[in-house]
Amino acid sequence: SPFPRDAIPVLDQLSMTPCPFFLFSPFFLIFCKRNLSLFTGLWTSDPRLRDCMRHLRQAMRESAGTVMVDQKLFRKCVGANILLLTQAFRRKFIIPDFEVFASNMDQLYYSTQRQEGGHVADYIPQLAKFSPNLWGVSLCTVDGQRHSAGDTKVPFCLQSCVKPLEYAIAVHEIGTEHVHRYVGKEPSGLKFNQLSLNDEDKPHNPMVNAGAIVISSLLKPNSNKAERFDYVMEYLKKMAGTEYVGFSNATFQSEKETGDRNFAIGYYLKEKKCFPENADMIAALDFYFQLCSIEVTCESGCVMAATLANGGICPITGERVLSAEAVRNTLSLMHSCGMYDFSGQFAFHVGLPAKSGVSGAVLLVVPNIMGIMCWSPPLDRVGNSVRGIHFCQELVSLFNFHNYDNLRHFARKLDPRRLSLDDRNKSVVNLMFAAYSGDVSALRRFALSAVDMEEKDYDSRTGLHVASAEGHVEAVIFLTEMCKVNPHIKDR
Repeated sequence: SPFPRDAIPVLDQLSMTPCPFFLFSPFFLIFCKRNLSLFTGLWTSDPRLRDCMRHLRQAMRESAGTVMVDQKLFRKCVGANILLLTQAFRRKFIIPDFEVFASNMDQLYYSTQRQEGGHVADYIPQLAKFSPNLWGVSLCTVDGQRHSAGDTKVPFCLQSCVKPLEYAIAVHEIGTEHVHRYVGKEPSGLKFNQLSLNDEDKPHNPMVNAGAIVISSLLKPNSNKAERFDYVMEYLKKMAGTEYVGFSNATFQSEKETGDRNFAIGYYLKEKKCFPENADMIAALDFYFQLCSIEVTCESGCVMAATLANGGICPITGERVLSAEAVRNTLSLMHSCGMYDFSGQFAFHVGLPAKSGVSGAVLLVVPNIMGIMCWSPPLDRVGNSVRGIHFCQELVSLFNFHNYDNLRHFARKLDPRRLSLDDRNKSVVNLMFAAYSGDVSALRRFALSAVDMEEKDYDSRTGLHVASAEGHVEAVIFLTEMCKVNPHIKDR
């Protein structure tokens, strides 16, 4: 079993089979906190588990550590989360062997930590205050599995990482056609803050400063400044689930005081009539500076990325935040334009949608699998995080996450979505031994761990064959009645 022996009573109850169930509430709470994350990737702070954890804490307080949990209380605690917990313990999430996957991610984190070079951005004074030694990585899968390593609770500003989020909100609210009347879709091949437009006198794409400033003018144009800011903040908070989203007023003021280049871009856009009619260019710039100054942590940023990976549905709340069309368009532009004038090389080597910011953040999306937020302030010559770029490259070197890794005859990499062959062989051996011994409790654990109870050995024998041959009536009844093992399978 992939779970501690002391957790077995919990799993027994989930099997819905008649069995005695007694468990000390203090132990179960400790088990949840220490092991739920390790084995399944679920955090006890997950909003989906809020009621479950509240009932457990209440039971613990009322029992004073002496009263055992009976079936009624257990069902009260987990009833609303039975499907989620069953999925977790049966390893039915997108990353089934999360403990191994998290270990691999930790190795990538520590190997990348040794990377040196780059310089912390100093043209915005508030960004220059961050230590170059800060380095954090957080991930969240589309099932809400979480893992973090390093400085993942330190707030930092999104900066340009807000651009795809702002664009997604605009497309979701006012539609693709309306947005792209004012902004193009092509990579520029130029620096992100270049005074340049395409052949139609539009900003090249929403991922450069000119495009993001124009997008800012499209969001709630008839509302006042406070309402517009609250409007976007509400979206970002929904994308982050219940995780931290804040605002750095110091960075905002610093952006305005040192934003001569962006003011130049704004006046150039106004001259070329790039803004909607009656739009206030200064107000659009002010709003853009505000959005760049929104703060997240790696832990909240990865949930935002996972919302994009999950088609616009926040994985830890289940709430649809963005339309599928908005997410598709956003990921397409992140893939082609998201990494400044390194976008082509990033698409070639990493093959995943991503967006970087001069704060040192890299928001990475592995579609249908997970979102990742990397953060390390030292930047390379084009403005991307040195450690962030290296981590992304190492990630796709180890796992088959590159967009074209699954082509036929391609070199094999690790696929964390599949259980290894070794795991299957071990499960067959353990299943056969449990059947040979007549150990119904062990058989029940295997069923809960998503083991195929009709797995065959080298003689094409199932556990039912073995239990029958050894005369273990209870095991035979369990396998046929509870697990629905086919009694007509023939061995060799």
